[in-house]
This record gives sequence, C-alpha cells and structure tokens, in this order.
Amino acid sequence: MTREEMMQKVLDCGIVAVVRAKDGSQLVEVCRALADGGISVAEITFTVPDALGVLKAVKNELGHRILLGAGTVLDSETARAAILAGAEYLVSPTLNLEVIALARRYGKLSMPGAFSPTEILTAYEAGADIVKIFPAEVVGPAYFKAIRGPLPQIRMMPTGGVDLVTAAAFLDAGACCLGMGSQLIDPKALAAGDMNRIRETAAKYRAVVDAWRARNK
Repeated sequence: MTREEMMQKVLDCGIVAVVRAKDGSQLVEVCRALADGGISVAEITFTVPDALGVLKAVKNELGHRILLGAGTVLDSETARAAILAGAEYLVSPTLNLEVIALARRYGKLSMPGAFSPTEILTAYEAGADIVKIFPAEVVGPAYFKAIRGPLPQIRMMPTGGVDLVTAAAFLDAGACCLGMGSQLIDPKALAAGDMNRIRETAAKYRAVVDAWRARNK
C-alpha cells in the first residue's frame, strides 16, 4: 500500500483510535470491536506491555480490516521496530525529526506531536503527513481555527479532549481527523472485557463523523 493510499484510509475513516492498556492480551479483540463499529484506523501505543508482540498479533489477525499504527514512538529505533512489526504509520506525543525521516524512508505515514505554531510548521516542513496537536484539550477547537488561518496547508489532528460533544467542533475548526483514546475505548469496558460496549461506542463516534460530513458536503 502506498503512502497516498494509507493517507486516504486515514482521511476516509476520520478517526485514529489510540489503543492503550496495562495488559495487551485483549487488544486484538479491542481492535476487532473498533473495526466492527466502523473505525478502521488504530494505533497500539508503546506504553502497552510487549507492544511489538501486540502489533504483530493485530497485524496477523486484522491486517485486512485495520490500518495499523504504532503510538508513543519516541525515537527512530522504536520507529523501525514498529514498522518491522507491521505498523503502517507512526504517532508520537512529541516532535522527533529522525522519526519523521525514518517513516518517509520506509514509505510509512508520520503523525508527530506538536503544540506551538513553530513546532507545527517544523513538523510539516520535515515531512509529517499529519501533525498531532497534543494535548488538544488545553486549547480546544478555537486553536485549530486560529492556526489554520496562516497554515491552511497543514493537516492537523487533535488528540485529547475529543468526545461526543467536541468532535464536530474540532472538525468544524479544520481538523482532518480525530485522535481518540479513553473516550473511545472506555477503561471500565476494557477492564471488564466488554467488547460490545467498545463496538457500540465506536459506532457512536462513527455516526458523529458521518453526520458532520453529510452536513458539510
């Protein structure tokens, strides 16, 4: 799959699920529940124990249904290991130019974290495909609208603070997609192994994005 095809999958989905847990044993089923609910883009964070093993398992089981990424990628060594384990895109909470360069070298997408206008532009100029604005709850949708004034060419994704109430507002403000963790994958549902609840929540967010798009054709 080309970088352009992967990017289109991200944009078509409109949601990047941040899959984080203290135990990775259920995460294949979590990703399956997300896909069943209509969310086909998911990242496994490197805060998950044996994250590489989880990446490989999800890739083997759901590679045909999920565009799989790796999250909390802090350095190029971790980035390369994630790609070898099956990650098609790399997400970071911070800006590391070596991670962006490595993603491009291997034909993968990069979504580095940034916060200030200078960081956002630096990430874009280094080749980032989407700039993850983190923590987005600190600034809210108004920040996106303000940043897109002088920097309309940069694709930006909020992570943190996106929920059923704010999702449409972030999209209105110019977000190209939404990064979502605990609001999407309820820790209580995860602890209980309640995949039906995770699937139902995914479907609710899928409906929010679809409704927004229908209104803005």
